Amino acid sequence: MEISLTTPSLLFPAISLLMLAYTNRFLALASLIRRLHGDWTTDAAGSVARQIENLQFRLLLIRWMQVLGVASMLLCTVCMFVLFAGWTRAGEMVFGASLLLMMGSLGVSLWEIHLSGGALTILLGDMKGKA
Repeated sequence: MEISLTTPSLLFPAISLLMLAYTNRFLALASLIRRLHGDWTTDAAGSVARQIENLQFRLLLIRWMQVLGVASMLLCTVCMFVLFAGWTRAGEMVFGASLLLMMGSLGVSLWEIHLSGGALTILLGDMKGKA
């Protein structure tokens, strides 16, 4: 299968929207951490400590989601340049690598979404214990 210059450009809107979603998740998590910091000063044990561990790991995952997404976009751009230069086989390989990076980014995103549900379970368990 031979790809054209327009093939990698089809990923740009998807990658841009994903990066926006990842940034929004990061900003929401940062806001939550700032709020949790206030709770931690009054109650450094219990659910706050478990939430901190969860948030630290989720922050790491979001960082990797962003890195893999940006790397995918970078390789899409490189792919377009390589195809423009007429190196079709190299362009196909670079585009394949870009797709692999995007799949990695989406996989890490799925993992982070799963963990965010775990964070809510911690809060619900704490509230259930006090009810």
